[in-house]
Amino acid sequence: MTHKHNNPFKNHSDEEIKLDTELNNETENSENTESKPDEKTEDELSKLQEKYDELNNQYLRLAADFDNYRKRQAQERESLYKLGIENTMKKMIEVLDNFERGEKALENVEDCEKCKESFNLVHKQVWDSLSKLGLEIIEAEGKTFDPNFHEAVMQTPTGEHPEHTIIAELQKGYKMGDKVLRPSLVNVATAE
Repeated sequence: MTHKHNNPFKNHSDEEIKLDTELNNETENSENTESKPDEKTEDELSKLQEKYDELNNQYLRLAADFDNYRKRQAQERESLYKLGIENTMKKMIEVLDNFERGEKALENVEDCEKCKESFNLVHKQVWDSLSKLGLEIIEAEGKTFDPNFHEAVMQTPTGEHPEHTIIAELQKGYKMGDKVLRPSLVNVATAE
């Protein structure tokens, strides 16, 4: 029996229709087989799910541990900062006490030398306290200009000093370890 389709684009023969039908049936059978997972696949899925859950729990614990570590570090940093300020204040209170003692002692003094002496003692104490905390003076006069430690605010043409030598320090510079707190303001020699 010949069965003709009224397809204007293509005429199918009976054999072509039979092949198409067989292919469609095979596809449906394979889809039905694939859509029903067997027990082996379910076991694999459950094992993968268990592994996923285990890794996820490890990740969550690690994230919580890291968050706690970060918070502890912030607290420790703040504690150290406060301790540093506290120690500095204790040192400076001693200096303040000496200023007050000196002020009382100088109320009735008319000798200028006594005033200088008192002033020098307090200045020395301030310097000793700050140097114990790590403050250092940046060497400048007579040294070669270094932009990491010095700031040139003047340049003087001269033949008396080699070029780039610091002729005069206009304001002292200070550092703490390798960190410059304030560069030295200097006058630098240039060629005439």
